[in-house]
Amino acid sequence: MLMSGSPAPRMEFEDTTGRPWRLADHNGEHSVLLYFMRSTSCPVCNRHARDLVARRNEFDDSNVRVVIAIPEDRETGAAWKAKHGIPFPVLVGGAATPHESIGLTRKVFGSMQQSGTLLVDPDGVIRHIHGATVPLNGYDRKGILAAIRG
Repeated sequence: MLMSGSPAPRMEFEDTTGRPWRLADHNGEHSVLLYFMRSTSCPVCNRHARDLVARRNEFDDSNVRVVIAIPEDRETGAAWKAKHGIPFPVLVGGAATPHESIGLTRKVFGSMQQSGTLLVDPDGVIRHIHGATVPLNGYDRKGILAAIRG
């Protein structure tokens, strides 16, 4: 089970252009905030993504790189990223979704993808982790900002 203060798991995905993305590539450079959306069609998740975009300068000033992970395929992710003007990398999985790498599964008879956030510091240590089945609770802005400040 992932917990704050524990080492981050190995994470290797691809972005919407097909390029590999590895969490370990960011070690020693900056913190990484991963937001795991329930789906690109979820209005609540889209609102959370807009908040991340609106706070981009705040994250940059704190040396935090934001990445958004989606459960859909590359083509869906690329279209969503372009339509919404998302400036962050958007990650998709290969054989499994990025969500599964941190234990965010499908609940309610396998029909509802969990969403959540993961903040990893430059040393590869988890500083904040949060997951939820109800979309309204998947983005813990106060907890993220407190972890960044801490």
